[in-house]
Amino acid sequence: MNRPAPQPAPGLQLLLRRAMVLIVLLVVGYSGVKALTEYFGGADDVVVSTSPGEELPISETTLVDTGEQDPNAIQVPATDVPDTEPPVTAPPVTEPPNTGPPSPDNKAKVYIVGDSDAGTFGPYLQQLVDGTAVAETELNYKVSSGLARPDFYNWPEELASALPAVDPDIVVATFGGNDSQGLSAFQEELQFVIGDPLDNEAEWTEEYTKRAGDVMDLLLEDDRTVIWVGIPNDDNPDVTAKLALQDRAAKAAAAARPEVIFIDTWARFSGRDGNWAEFVIDPRDGEGKDVRADDGFHLNTTGAEILALDIAQAVRDDLRARGANI
Repeated sequence: MNRPAPQPAPGLQLLLRRAMVLIVLLVVGYSGVKALTEYFGGADDVVVSTSPGEELPISETTLVDTGEQDPNAIQVPATDVPDTEPPVTAPPVTEPPNTGPPSPDNKAKVYIVGDSDAGTFGPYLQQLVDGTAVAETELNYKVSSGLARPDFYNWPEELASALPAVDPDIVVATFGGNDSQGLSAFQEELQFVIGDPLDNEAEWTEEYTKRAGDVMDLLLEDDRTVIWVGIPNDDNPDVTAKLALQDRAAKAAAAARPEVIFIDTWARFSGRDGNWAEFVIDPRDGEGKDVRADDGFHLNTTGAEILALDIAQAVRDDLRARGANI
């Protein structure tokens, strides 16, 4: 006779049923969570929010936009976040031009130009001006040149080219020792437009006044100071008569331009009667000294230094007017 299989007790059956239900719920819940996680991008894609003062590590991945804007939420770029910020290049700094008064750190530029007379007084003038410590000089002269013969040496063309490069504040110019002759010009070809000054006094004077004035105007550009040095007379009366026309023409051009400072060399090296003089008083020691070269026109070293003293005084006056403490 067969016996029926033993049955678990009622309490044990209830416990087993509950365990099975719990297992099923856990499996279903895990599957649902996994599916949702895969759908929204994975477990690493999270929105990180902090309370004020709280710091949390941030993953370098795309954050899920939940659609709700948390004011404390930290948004991190999706990918390729650089470890450091790129360097910031500052714009170049341009120093403003120094427009203050002449000083050892801001020296005025003095440009000395002209014919052989400039070459005679120029070196000593450079010593005097450079000695102020607030100015520096440059000398440019051409022997036998002037304004009468541009076919030999064209000073307007030379100055138009040199001035922008030198950029002087003060220009000391002298022309005329070689200009008491006919005036040439280029009109299709070289020709003398006016002959001997004594034979064509009115025309010659008008043309030379214009030439000197044109050069003065060129030198005056950019608010430069122009110191125009006149010429001395000659021991030959015939030569002196021609030189006198040239000297008066240059004075007239300067008088029409109040900005031009005219140094009257003729008066400085004339005697009491106004004529040619071989000896004049040296202002450095009050003694009369020979000031003429052997040709009777040019100044010797002593005469050139005396003339340089007059020019240097005009330069110093202008430097003081610019605010220099000298």
